Amino acid sequence: MDKPKIAGTGPKTVELEEGKKYAFCTCGLSDTQPFCNGAHKGTGFTPNVFTAEETKTANLCQCKQTANAPYCDGSHAKIGRIG
Repeated sequence: MDKPKIAGTGPKTVELEEGKKYAFCTCGLSDTQPFCNGAHKGTGFTPNVFTAEETKTANLCQCKQTANAPYCDGSHAKIGRIG
């Protein structure tokens, strides 16, 4: 698997808590999107572990094409042209 599975065609809005660690799914296989559940094992992908800098509502990427992981940068709008 060289490219991640597109888990969704739009961002997932989540509540992040300041100081809490999160594991963002980078493979697209997790059934707990946008967070990792270990489904990447054996794929060569690893989660993007990050600590929330502040408590806030955030839009996390589900298409796995963002240049600003884990945050959505609008790349999902190009899904039909990715590949």
